[in-house]
Amino acid sequence: MDVQEILHTIGERLQSSATVKCVYGDPITTGDRTVIPIARVKFGFGAGGGKFTGSGGGGGVRADPAGMVEVTPAGSTFIAFRDYRQLGVAFGIGLLAGMLLSRRKR
Repeated sequence: MDVQEILHTIGERLQSSATVKCVYGDPITTGDRTVIPIARVKFGFGAGGGKFTGSGGGGGVRADPAGMVEVTPAGSTFIAFRDYRQLGVAFGIGLLAGMLLSRRKR
C-alpha cells in the first residue's frame, strides 16, 4: 500500500467517525421551530514510508459543540455556545501573574 492510499484510507475513517450526529444527534423540531446542532470538527493525519522501511500512518479527530441554528417562520438565528475553558485558563493565568507580582513587591 503506498502513502497516497494510506492517507485516503485514514481520511475516510476519520470523516465517518466525527460528524455532528456524534456530538449532538439529529435536528429537533417542535411546532414551527427547528433546532439544528452545529459542531466544530478538526482533523489531523499523516502517513509516510520509505524504500527500505515499511509504510504507515495515523490520525486523530476532535469534535466540539459550536452552537445551534434556530429556524422559525420569522427567520434563522445562529446561537453560539461559549467555551468557558478559555475563560478559565485566562483567569488562572491572571491569578498566577497577580500572585507573582505581589511576592516581588514584598
